[in-house]
Amino acid sequence: MVDVHFFAAARDAAGCTHTNLAGTDVPATLGDLLQFLSTTFTGSTGAGTSMADVLQRCSFLLDGKTGTAETPLAGISRVDVLPPFAGG
Repeated sequence: MVDVHFFAAARDAAGCTHTNLAGTDVPATLGDLLQFLSTTFTGSTGAGTSMADVLQRCSFLLDGKTGTAETPLAGISRVDVLPPFAGG
């Protein structure tokens, strides 16, 4: 099972804080997961940004380590979707 946690604009576009994928629903790579999230979560942020557009700007942590589109999800239990943010 993979738990996907959404933060900031990704949370707004998804309309939830997280989702769980299990068994055959778990995509092979992070890129495949992003495609799945783009088509599954069709909402938008308060500013009208779609999930697909939000995901293009995000960083991703896979069990606490950065990942790229080619990173396999086999053995990964958590993916954090982190839009850019400012703060101190």
